[in-house]
Amino acid sequence: MAVISSASPVSIASLFRPIRKYPTLPDLVITATSTSCLSSLSQPMDDRQQPGSKKRVVVCGGGIIGVCTAYFLAKKGAAVTLVEKSSVACAASGKAGGFLALDWCDGGPVESLARASFNLHRSLSEELNGPDSYGYRPLTTLSITVTESGPSSPSGSKSSGDSMIPSWVDGATRGPRTIGTTQTTAQVHPQLFTRTLLNTAVEKYGVEVVIGKLEQLRVEEGRVGSVVLEGGRVIESDSVVLSLGPWTGKFEMLASMFRVSGLKAHSIVLEPKDPGAITPHALFLSFHPQGGKAMDPEVYPRPTGEVYICGMSAEEEVPDDPEQIVGNPASIAMLKRVGKSVSSHLREGEARVKAEQACFLPCTDDGVPIIGEVPGMKGCYVATGHSCWGILNGPATGAAVAELVLEVTHNLDRAGVVGARSACLITLLSILLVVLVVSYVIIFQDCWFAIEFYNCSLVRRF
Repeated sequence: MAVISSASPVSIASLFRPIRKYPTLPDLVITATSTSCLSSLSQPMDDRQQPGSKKRVVVCGGGIIGVCTAYFLAKKGAAVTLVEKSSVACAASGKAGGFLALDWCDGGPVESLARASFNLHRSLSEELNGPDSYGYRPLTTLSITVTESGPSSPSGSKSSGDSMIPSWVDGATRGPRTIGTTQTTAQVHPQLFTRTLLNTAVEKYGVEVVIGKLEQLRVEEGRVGSVVLEGGRVIESDSVVLSLGPWTGKFEMLASMFRVSGLKAHSIVLEPKDPGAITPHALFLSFHPQGGKAMDPEVYPRPTGEVYICGMSAEEEVPDDPEQIVGNPASIAMLKRVGKSVSSHLREGEARVKAEQACFLPCTDDGVPIIGEVPGMKGCYVATGHSCWGILNGPATGAAVAELVLEVTHNLDRAGVVGARSACLITLLSILLVVLVVSYVIIFQDCWFAIEFYNCSLVRRF
C-alpha cells in the first residue's frame, strides 16, 4: 500500500464566516468535526459493485471548484464527502468579485468552458433563486479611464458628453466604452453562491461535510482507497477529487507534477450611505494615480448595497493557513484612493469600509486549468488553476469532473489527462460544440451536457 502525504498543518475553523447581508439565507449548521447526512450514503462501491449502489467520492477543498464538484456528483447519485481544512469559501471563493462573462475568454483554451459555465450560472440561479439567495444579476460593464484628482479638487468632474457613464460615477473620467451587456455579463456574491450551493447539496442530495486537514491518500494496487485526515480519521472512498486551489503546491504528490502558484489579490468592500444611488454597472478602470503608474482596478456594485473594489496583485508565497492571509496596507490604501476618485459616494465619510482583505488566486504557468485524473493513480482526480476565472468556471468544471468520476465503469482511457495539457484542452474546447446547441435549453434546467474527454465522448443528463 502506498501512502501519499500532504505537507502542512492547518488550523480548524468554523465552517462558515458570518454574512451580514441576505439574513433570510439559512445557515448550514456543521460542527468542527463533521456532520453526517443520510448514513446510507456510506455504502461501498468499486468496479465490481452491484448495480444501484452508490459510488463513494471524497472531494478535498471547500472553495468554489470543490463545492461545485460535490454538488454535481451528489446530484448524479454519488455518496459525497466534502473535506475542508478551514472554512467553506474562506479564501478566494469568498473574497473574489463574483464577476461573470460569457465571451471574455473567447479565443483562448478555456473559451468553451467559460461559455458553458456562464449558462450554467444562469440555470443554477433559476433553480436556487439566485437573485435573492446570492445576488445573481445581469449587469452592464463599462471600461473607463479615471484620473486621480488632487485633495482640493471638487467631485462631479465627469467629462461632458459622457452620457453612458452612470450618475454616481462623478470623478475625473473619460473614454467610456461598453464592454459587456446584460446578455453577456453578470455577477454573484461568491461566498453566498458557494454557501447556497453547498446548503442545497447537503439538504437535498445528502453531501457530508467534514472540517479537517487532508493528511494522506492511501493507494492500493494503483488505485486510491481512502483519505486520512490529521488526527487519524480515515474516510474510505472509491474516488478522490483534489480541489486545493493555491494550496495545491502544499501537497507533495501534485507539486511534483505541475506548478500552481498563488497570485495575491487585494480588495475592499464599501457600504455607501446612499446605496440606492449605485446602479448595476461593473467598472473596469484604467486608473492614473498622482505620481504613479497606471493600473487596472475593478469596481463591482452589489445588490446588497455594497461596492467591491479589487486590484493590486502580486505573486507571493501562499501561507499554510488561509486565516493568516492579510492585505498589504499600501495596496489597501491605493484601493481606497481608487474608490474616492471614481465616486463621491465612495469617499471617506460617505461610505463605511466593511472589509479590507486579500486572497490568493491559483495560477498555472500557461494559464490553463488542470482538470483530470492523476496519471498512474486510478480514481484520483484534480481540478485547480482557474486563476481569476474560478467563480465563473466553477459550475462547468464541477459538472465536467462529475462526469469524469462517475464514468469509471465504462473502462475509459483517461491516462495522462493531467500530465498531457493537450488532453485538458480537448476537454475544455469540446464543450463549445454542445453549448452552441443547448444554450437556450439550459435555462429550463432539463438539458443534455456533452463533454468529450481524452480519447472518449460522454453524454450525461442532469
